[in-house]
Amino acid sequence: MNKRTIFELLKITAAAIVFSAGVHFFISSNNIAPGGATGAAVILSNFLDIGVGTLILIINVPLLVLGFIFLERAVMLKTLFSVALITVFTDIAEVYLPAYSENGIISAIYGGAAMGVGLGLTYQSEGTSGGSDILTKIIGKYFPQYRLGAIQAALDIAVVAAGFLVFSDVNSVLLAIIAILVQSTVIDRIIYGGRESRLMLIFSKKNEEISKQIISADHGLTILKGEGAFSRKETQVLMTAVRRNSYTKIKRIVRDIDPSAFVITTNADEVLGLGFEKLG
Repeated sequence: MNKRTIFELLKITAAAIVFSAGVHFFISSNNIAPGGATGAAVILSNFLDIGVGTLILIINVPLLVLGFIFLERAVMLKTLFSVALITVFTDIAEVYLPAYSENGIISAIYGGAAMGVGLGLTYQSEGTSGGSDILTKIIGKYFPQYRLGAIQAALDIAVVAAGFLVFSDVNSVLLAIIAILVQSTVIDRIIYGGRESRLMLIFSKKNEEISKQIISADHGLTILKGEGAFSRKETQVLMTAVRRNSYTKIKRIVRDIDPSAFVITTNADEVLGLGFEKLG
C-alpha cells in the first residue's frame, strides 16, 4: 500500500467521522431526511428499532452491488471502507453521545455542512460514502459536465418527498431542503472551490504591451490568431488563466494600458498543470 492510498484512507476516515457526527448530532435527532441512504435511514428508523448507522448499511447493499458493476474496483473498495466506518461511527454516537434538537434551522445548516464536508473529502479521495453517492459517482463518471453537488441534490428530491409523506410535516421538508442546499454548496466548494480560476480573452490594439505586462507579472499567456468577421483583418487574441486572487490585478493591467480593450472572462472550475494544481 503506497503513501497516497494510506493518505486517502485516512481522509476517508476523517470524512466518515465528520459525516457521522453531522447525522447523529443534527440530522436524525430532528427527523430531517436530507435525501440519499441517510435520509431513507432516518425515515425507516421511525418504524424499525434499528440504529440509523445499521440502516444505512442495509440500504447500501444493493447500491454497492450496482457500484461494483459500473465503477472501478478501487472506488468501490474505498466505498465499502467508508460505509463500514459510517455505520460504526453513527451507531456508536447514537448509543453514547447526546444529540442537538433545540433548533431545527441550526440543525439543518450544521448537519448539512458536516455531511457536505464528509462527502466532499470522500469524493476527493475518489470514493463515495455509499447510498445515492454511488449513483452520483456513476452519473459523474459518464456525464462529467455536471457538478457532483448538483447531481447529489437532484437525487435527493425523492427521499425528501418520502420524508414529507412519512412525517406529514412541512417543516421537516423545509429543513431537509436547507440541509441539502448547504451540503451541495459545501461539496462543490471542497471539490471545485480551491481550484476555481478565471479564463480571460483579451481583444486589444495594444496586445504587445499588455502581453509584456502580464508575463512580467509571472502569468502565462497564449496568443490566438483570429480574424474580424466584419473587417476581415487578422487579429490577435490574448488568452490567460488566472487564479481568483490575481484576476483583479490582470484586469487592472489591461485597463491601464488600453481602457477601450474588449475583455471576456468566465469561471474555470479547474485549471490543471504548470502554475496551478497538479494534473492527477
